[in-house]
Amino acid sequence: MIAIIGAGFVGATTAYALMLSGSAQEIVLIDINQKKAQGEAMDLLHGSPFVKPLRVFAGEMADCRQAKLIIFTAGAKQKPGQSRLDLLRQNSEIVAETVAKITALQRNPLILMVTNPVDVLSYVAWQASGLEASRIIGSGTVLDSARFRQLIASHCGVASRHVHGYIIGEHGDSEVALWSTVTIGGSRLQAMCPRCGGNCRPGWKEEVEQKVKRAAYDIIERKGATYYAVALAVRAIVEAITRDEKAVLTVSTLVQNQIPGLDKVYLSLPCIVGSKGVEKILPLELDEREKEQLIHSGKILKGQIEKTAPVLFT
Repeated sequence: MIAIIGAGFVGATTAYALMLSGSAQEIVLIDINQKKAQGEAMDLLHGSPFVKPLRVFAGEMADCRQAKLIIFTAGAKQKPGQSRLDLLRQNSEIVAETVAKITALQRNPLILMVTNPVDVLSYVAWQASGLEASRIIGSGTVLDSARFRQLIASHCGVASRHVHGYIIGEHGDSEVALWSTVTIGGSRLQAMCPRCGGNCRPGWKEEVEQKVKRAAYDIIERKGATYYAVALAVRAIVEAITRDEKAVLTVSTLVQNQIPGLDKVYLSLPCIVGSKGVEKILPLELDEREKEQLIHSGKILKGQIEKTAPVLFT
C-alpha cells in the first residue's frame, strides 16, 4: 500500500500518475477534508477498469500503519509571488505533528516529503520521526533537473531523454545548475559546443538557469498551482523505491560533512535510491563556481533550519 497524505492538486495527481503507471496495487488518500479525499478516490476508482488492477480509497491516519511508502503532500500551497521558504512557518508545524503520528503507528516508515519548502520540511520530518535519515526523503530537485534537461534539449535540438544534467542544492531560488557535468548522448556539453556550429548567443546558459528557477512561479502565476510534472517526478522516485531500481535521482537528503562547511542540512545531491530509501550519496566533481554556489545554497537552508528546528523541538 502507498499512502498519500494530502488530497489536493499534487496528492491527487500523484495518485493518478501512480495509477496509470501501475506502480501501486493499493493507494489510500488521507486528507483533513475527508469529502475531498473521498471524491478524489471515487473519481480515480471509476477509471480502474482501464488500468492494471488496484484499489483506491479515502482513509485515515491509521491506514499509514500498513503503508510501504508514505507520500506527504499536505500543507498550504504556494501563492503567486510567494517563495517556497515563505511557506516554512505555515507548514513546519503540520509536518512535525503529522510525522509524530505516523511513527506512533509504524516503527520504521519510509516517508517521501513533497510539501514545500521541501528541504527544510524534510529536516523537520527527520527530527520529528527519530528515524535514520535514509528513511526520510525529499522530492528535492528531481523536477528541477528534469526542467533543466528539457530546456537544454530544446535549445540544442535533441530529445530530452538523451540529455543528462543535474540541479542540486535547494529546491528553490538558490539551486545550482551543474553545467560542468551536462552530457548529451554521452558527450560533455562543454566539448560539444565548439563543434556544434549553432552560434549560440551569449548568456543562453544563464537564461536556462533563470527559466528553471522561475518555472514554478511562472506556472503558479498563470494557473494557480503546479502538479502534473511534480506528480511525474514523484512517480519516478516512488518507482525507484518500490522496484528497488537503484536509480540515480537528485532527491533531498541529509548532508553530514560530505560537503566542506555543511553539516546536518537537507539538500539535493545525486543519490542512489532503492527499496531502503537513500542508499548512497554519489561523489561529484564540481568546478570552483559550482562549489561556492552549493555551499551558499546549503547555508541558506541551514539558516532556515536553525530558525525553525529549535522552536519545534525544544
